[in-house]
Formats: sequence, C-alpha cells, structure tokens
Amino acid sequence: MRAAAIQLNSNADGPRDIELAERLVRAAVKAGAELLALPEKWSLLGPGELLAERAEDLDGTAARAAAGWARELGVWILAGSIAERLEGNARVANTSLLFGPDGTRVAAYRKIHMFDVDVGGVSYRESAHEQAGSEIVAADLEDARLGMTVCYDLRFPELYRSLALDGARLVTVPSAFTVATGRDHWEVLLRARAIENQFFVVAPNQWGEAPPHYDSWGHSMIIDPWGRILDQCASGEGFAIADLDFGELERIRAELPSLANRRGDAYRSLAMRSQQQESPGAGAHA
Repeated sequence: MRAAAIQLNSNADGPRDIELAERLVRAAVKAGAELLALPEKWSLLGPGELLAERAEDLDGTAARAAAGWARELGVWILAGSIAERLEGNARVANTSLLFGPDGTRVAAYRKIHMFDVDVGGVSYRESAHEQAGSEIVAADLEDARLGMTVCYDLRFPELYRSLALDGARLVTVPSAFTVATGRDHWEVLLRARAIENQFFVVAPNQWGEAPPHYDSWGHSMIIDPWGRILDQCASGEGFAIADLDFGELERIRAELPSLANRRGDAYRSLAMRSQQQESPGAGAHA
C-alpha cells in the first residue's frame, strides 16, 4: 500500500482550505497514493470560538468533500480532523474521519487528549472549546488494521500500545504540532511510537502560521516499524509519500519480537495503582 501524508497551511478560510486539500489529494493520487491522510483541522484552523461557531455534523461540508474524493478516486482518505458539532454540548469534538474507496465513512475517532499547555509563550486551552473523546478506535483496511490518533495524543504511549495490541499495523497522527514543540519533539516521538510498537506511522502536519497564534512545524512524515523515515515534507504545502511493506513489518516483528515478549502479568500491579489514582475518592481513607 502506498500512503501519502498531506501537509497544509490551513487557516480560517474554510472553502480555500478544502480547495487546497483537494488539489494535493489529486496530486498524491497521481503519484500512486492509495491511502491519503490530511492534517488536524485541515478544513478550518482558527480560534476555538470560531471552530465552535462553524462546527459541522459528520455529514457536513468537509466530510462530504473528503467522502466524494475517496469515492471518485477509489482511495482511502483519512480526513485528518474536523470540528464536529455535538448535540446538546457547547463544545465541539476534534474528530478524525476515515473514508473507504466507495466513499463510506468507515470510522470516526474523537481526540482523547486535550492540548492544555503553555509553550513558546502561548497558552493553549483546547478543553475550553473542545470535548475530549474517550474511545480508542481502529479500523480494517484491505491490507492492514489502522489505528487512529490526533496530534497531542502522540505524547501518550499507552494509547499507541493499546492500538498495537488491538492489531494495528499502521497508525495515523494528523496534527497541528507547533514549532515550539515540533523542533525538538515531533520526529523523536513519532519514531519512538513506531519503534516500540513495530508499526508504520503516517503523520500529516500543518505547516506555517495561522490566526490567532498558530505556528506549525510541518515535517509531515511516514515512518516504518524500524523507525526509519521513509519520506517527509519538511516545509511548504505538499506531501510525503511512501510504500508500506507489511511483509517487512512481519519480518521485523518476527526477528525482534518485543510485542510478543511483553510481560503483561508483571505490569498488572502498576495498572491497578494507576486505576486507583484516577478513580474519584481514591486515597480518601489513607
């Protein structure tokens, strides 16, 4: 399977963003891509208030566009993420959508980890306008099981290990990773997730500036299960493209069987302590 990680400089002009995405999708298909992944908030990147105002249902303008490209071109499209309107909730979900070659929506993943941090002199508070998801999502393609994640999820290895144990052989990481964090962490974290779980990582990122304070790192890339960068798009709008050799994945897992050598029984006490710490009232009688 040939995959493409599409790099955009999205902004608050939704129609312009969708038009640019379509142009790059078509270019990547001409280059042989069968699976195309768009970045986080590919159809609209702006302040949280704007995302909430223009949020769409899962059959809205952006989703219909991606589904139409998948159906017309006969390819898989990972529609990075969109701001999904939630019934009875003022906040939106940051939702990644996977469409099959017939245009059918195969899966929807709502970003679990909210980017509430202070980096590069900017305070980010995604949870002020976005509702965190709670479900881990994977879906079957013809050749492999695909795990779905979004941006800040990358810093939580438990999610990626859970996807690997669920059979994922590739994982998508649509992102708007900042310059401040991306310069030092983006490649390191992507390669670490690929190496420790022995799967392919397809990571399309936003690039460049967008209002009100976004400055994204770019460097969209595709990484193999050994941690090698197969291709990357360092800056500008474009795409990284590479063949995913699942036979090579199986060879790596057979020769260095770290997943098979896990000791789940030895980790059980740690998992129990973690659950106790996260449970309401934990430690109330300590």
